[in-house]
Amino acid sequence: MTIQWFPGHMTSARKKAAETMAMTDVVIEVLDARCPEASSNPMIRELRLARQRPCLRLLNKADLADPEATRAWLDFYNRQPGVKAVAISCKKPGDAAQVPALCQSLAPHRNDGVKPLRMMIMGIPNVGKSTLLNALAKKRVAAVGDEPAVTKQQQRIDLSPRQTLFDTPGLMWPKIEHDADGYMLAASHAIGVNAVIEEEVATFLATLLLDRYPDSLRARYGAETEKLDGAGLIDWVARKRGCLKRGQSGEYDREKASIVLLGDYRSGALGRISLETPISRQKMLAESKSSP
Repeated sequence: MTIQWFPGHMTSARKKAAETMAMTDVVIEVLDARCPEASSNPMIRELRLARQRPCLRLLNKADLADPEATRAWLDFYNRQPGVKAVAISCKKPGDAAQVPALCQSLAPHRNDGVKPLRMMIMGIPNVGKSTLLNALAKKRVAAVGDEPAVTKQQQRIDLSPRQTLFDTPGLMWPKIEHDADGYMLAASHAIGVNAVIEEEVATFLATLLLDRYPDSLRARYGAETEKLDGAGLIDWVARKRGCLKRGQSGEYDREKASIVLLGDYRSGALGRISLETPISRQKMLAESKSSP
């Protein structure tokens, strides 16, 4: 299955974002710390580079991600010109509070009433942009939900006479080039459920977890990981959680078990999990280039 998801409102959102970029000093790109590159929209990079805007990359949901992987990603991004990266959890007010000062350091010339600092929050759906905006505004100014594409319209918030913030709707890009990125985004709930088959997404996730986080699976489900493949883990979860089809004695409900596994990953019940690292990313890209 190749996952693609580009709702109609995103075309107009991209056009509006390009217009706002012209009067923005710093781009705040919110990423999912569990899959930072998979959740980085290449259109955002194109827009900001065209305007030569510096970027603060926020690896949000860092409390759910593998700390070692997050450190590797911060090192990776902080070596890039015009980029500063930090790991945060937008749900923690103290983490969000540091964002304006970090933006200020990227645009030191914008620091008075004549030239206020203009910041623009960007990112794909469901990475925490609205939660960040509410924390910075210190009030509810954006709808927050556990479904992607909750925000549909751009808005401007004046944080102070010296700081203005533009919030943009979550932006996907028209074609996800790598299948693995689509699966990582779907597993992390950045793609609408109507665009995915949850059992296939869960099988992808299960295969990855068996390879990289078998201890987490043993702790959560008592899984005999050395004997299982991705599909087998779904069956194991079904048995352990009593996911059985109605009226069909003993037959596993794989869809329900898939939802259990995905929910446990998304909520952090499986522990701190990262779906990619700079090394795994490099390997995936190399394999993609070598394949016919």
